[in-house]
Amino acid sequence: MKRKFFVSFLFFTLSFLAFSQTATIKGFVYDEKTGEPATYINIYIEGTTMGASSDLNGYFVINKIPAGKYELLVTSMGYDTIRESISLSAGQLISKKYSVAEASIDLKTVTVSAERQAAKTETKISVVKVTPKQIEQIPSIGGQADLAQYLQVLPGVIFTGDQGGQLYIRGGSPIQNKVLIDGMVIYNPFHSIGLFSVFETDIMRNADIYTGGFGAEYGGRISSIMDITTRDGNKKRLSGKISASTFGANLLLEGPIVKAKTDDGVSSSFIVSAKNSYLKESSKSIYNYVDEEGLPFNYIDIYGKASINWGSGSKVNFFGFSFNDKVDNYKSLANFQWNSIGGGTNFVIVPATSSVLIEGHASYSNYEIQLTEDQTTPRKSQINDFNIGIVLTYFLGEDELKYGVEMLGFTTDYSFFNSLNRKIEERQSTTELGVYAKYKWLAGNWIIEPSFRYQLYPSLSTSSPEPRLAIKYKATDRLRIKMAGGFYSQNLIAATSDRDIVNLFYGFLSGPESIPETFEGKDVSDKLQKAQHAILGFEFDLSNRLTLNIEGYYKNFSQLTNLNRNKIYNSDYQDAPDELKLDFIVEKGNAKGVDFSLKYDYDRYFVWAVYSLGYVERTDPQITYAPHFDRRHNINFLGSVKLGRAYDWEVGLRYNFGSGFPFTPMAGNYEQIVFDGGIDEDYTVTNGNMSFLFGEYNSKRLPYYHRVDASVKKTFELGEHSMLEANLSVTNILNRENVFYVNIYNKEVVNQLPIMPSLGLNFKF
Repeated sequence: MKRKFFVSFLFFTLSFLAFSQTATIKGFVYDEKTGEPATYINIYIEGTTMGASSDLNGYFVINKIPAGKYELLVTSMGYDTIRESISLSAGQLISKKYSVAEASIDLKTVTVSAERQAAKTETKISVVKVTPKQIEQIPSIGGQADLAQYLQVLPGVIFTGDQGGQLYIRGGSPIQNKVLIDGMVIYNPFHSIGLFSVFETDIMRNADIYTGGFGAEYGGRISSIMDITTRDGNKKRLSGKISASTFGANLLLEGPIVKAKTDDGVSSSFIVSAKNSYLKESSKSIYNYVDEEGLPFNYIDIYGKASINWGSGSKVNFFGFSFNDKVDNYKSLANFQWNSIGGGTNFVIVPATSSVLIEGHASYSNYEIQLTEDQTTPRKSQINDFNIGIVLTYFLGEDELKYGVEMLGFTTDYSFFNSLNRKIEERQSTTELGVYAKYKWLAGNWIIEPSFRYQLYPSLSTSSPEPRLAIKYKATDRLRIKMAGGFYSQNLIAATSDRDIVNLFYGFLSGPESIPETFEGKDVSDKLQKAQHAILGFEFDLSNRLTLNIEGYYKNFSQLTNLNRNKIYNSDYQDAPDELKLDFIVEKGNAKGVDFSLKYDYDRYFVWAVYSLGYVERTDPQITYAPHFDRRHNINFLGSVKLGRAYDWEVGLRYNFGSGFPFTPMAGNYEQIVFDGGIDEDYTVTNGNMSFLFGEYNSKRLPYYHRVDASVKKTFELGEHSMLEANLSVTNILNRENVFYVNIYNKEVVNQLPIMPSLGLNFKF
């Protein structure tokens, strides 16, 4: 025992001495024009392999630098290079602060994307890094570049269409996708008109979209993660944007509250955005051919943020939002609305004597949703939650250690009548606690990233140990092989009627009480939903600007909870089997497929081609079936080109093809007598309710989906800080009739949006 202790002590002592014989440079890089953190800027020591890239906070660390004199370079495409001579002594830790300026010579090239930069130093498996510049490269429908439109072209992502847009990622339903903005959970990120999200593109700094195999820093979901970070406000001057189109209007304002008097001084800034749709009003005259009563898709989104920054790089943000969506009596959709509000804070602390980075967040939000259809009782759902977390990141040479803790508590309230007119209602309060650690190890051509999360569910008296692993091998300068896998769990479930082909309503529940005790002859040990991921793929740079990415995936959903569509008895009826009387059932399933993407991004041209082949199935106590979002083939092609000497014209085109979604055919109708008067009621004179007989579940497929969108933009430079953009866009330019919704009561077929041109103006100052 003493010998083991001595060996361990000697190891740590030698490690400390090794670090003490070298020096460390840490610091921040900011954009000179706005004072915003500059991300993915390269900082390296000339003539060596020692260097780093700035992260989302603009933070970088270079350690294990031998004592001596060096030339430090700060450089990135699109910015002027900064060069500084530095002298380092053993054990020294110095802090730097750089401001990078846009290149004085216009190279007429598209800035190297964060996605490509990250591919060199991160495992980057099943993740796409999205920036506002990338979003603006696609055809902007309604004159507004939006994250929802960009997500539709990502590999493995299935959207249900222009209306009622929901996101399905590699076999996962919307409830299995975790959406974060500045660390706060968003329970519905998309509006009823699926062309727009709740996020204003111009306030975004970065969005990481994980379609599977994500690390232990994320918990509470079993399919995917969407992690969005917003910008701080402009610290130099008051600026903003005003835009309007035939779809809606946007307003953004940002600027300093208190300017820093010195480089090490304290400063503060703000940013506020608001956007709304007035399609209900404009469509009555502009798009009256769609519907004489107009297109009642209305929303109002407001987001605000205030930031306090210290010269050391530490900062604290305070933010809040209000997102609203409403559909008024649109054909068979009847009335649908949801409201979401929330607020919180996050912070970054940079200790002066260490290279550690400390980050944390705390937030609260509330989400309410209601859908009322003809001849049915309203479906209602509410969820409110708090979320607190803290994470520490240590930079150990090229390696990185990250660990943290996260606590979440939420209350859900839900009521619904199923297709057999049986009421299902549930109210739950629950808490979750997650602790995790992740280590990134760079060893030669290998990047190895093991991580582990221990997720506790105290209110359910259970826990879930979740090991995860990501590996990338740089086989050649152009070829990188990658793999990832892990275990995942979640408590939250969707209270959704999967009889609908397209679901507008997504209620929320925590682990319900009314579930079977056994499934397929085995005991159900807990109420969690569980999944395991396995991903294998490679990246191949066909040229310096053309990259091919191929990923195969398998997701095993080993335990799922779903609404019991077969319930016909009350829960207390002892003579009926569980699958006919309980509110919820236990299922299992899997998703498998392969995604291909080919991207070219250089100079005036941007091309992105994506093909996804996927299979999704579920097994309940009675049948194995394809869920309503099982799309076999999905193709996206996206291209844009800048024209003119000043690149002030841009033409974009987007094509989407998708094979048909499954649906359950109608077998017939009958009159249902509910016997309100008791068993002695005379059924021969009683008027019953119209009810339906369904065919084999999800045994048919809708027609294929096609849509072509196009846009043209013209930019006018009005001054040093002001610019006007005029845009013309056309949605569904071929006027394809794509099925959206079928009213089972009157057999009416409602199609997705027909051809819809839009004209808009954007003014930036």
